[in-house]
Amino acid sequence: MAVRIVFLGPLADLAGCQEMKAKAPLDWQGLLEMVGAKVAGQLQEERVNIACAGKVLADKTQLQAEEGDEVALLPPVSGG
Repeated sequence: MAVRIVFLGPLADLAGCQEMKAKAPLDWQGLLEMVGAKVAGQLQEERVNIACAGKVLADKTQLQAEEGDEVALLPPVSGG
């Protein structure tokens, strides 16, 4: 098993895929390296959140994904 990275909304368009696998353990720096420059730039925006193992992280730079975890990249919510 590995860490599953799921790209949601416009982040999937930037990544060119809906998901990818990463070797565990996966931290913030490893995530930025995995997703490529365009997505990494978006992830560093304050309005973009990250969920790991079903919980939205209060501080995404503290990401510590382990074997079998899902990391969801959550774009800003829009709408009225």
